[in-house]
Amino acid sequence: MTDVKTISEGYCVELINETEMVEFGHRLAGHLTYGMIITLNGDLGAGKTTLSRGLLQALGHKGPVKSPTYTLVEPYELPFGKVYHFDLYRVNDPQELEYIGFSDYLERSALSLIEWPERGGEYLQTVDLALDIEHLLAGRKLVLSWQTVKGETVLNNLRDTSP
Repeated sequence: MTDVKTISEGYCVELINETEMVEFGHRLAGHLTYGMIITLNGDLGAGKTTLSRGLLQALGHKGPVKSPTYTLVEPYELPFGKVYHFDLYRVNDPQELEYIGFSDYLERSALSLIEWPERGGEYLQTVDLALDIEHLLAGRKLVLSWQTVKGETVLNNLRDTSP
């Protein structure tokens, strides 16, 4: 990781390549707790699923991690606990989420990773952590912000353990 900065809305890091994105997912995983809702914002190809792969691997997942674009959700039973990886890209109306029982998935004993959260409407009014991924000429910039005490604790711990 090349450049780490603390900013008022949270935490910012620049990552040069896919390997660094996966490694950041590993670092982030070490600070998460049950019941957190984490959103991943970014254009197509920004690295949302790559970051999710690193995070899931760090939590004990051994197999491949695919984007849940067509399935909407990929569930994982890990030593850490339940993790639900959502991709809302194909959701046209937030009311569609009611049909799949989206609210039930956001149970307090599971970790939820949600790509394309802006399509979740009222279902995602409060999240613990929001990760915004931006394309740079060389690499990506991640800006992490929080809405809850749990999220703020994670970001403070990340700051304290930055290389």
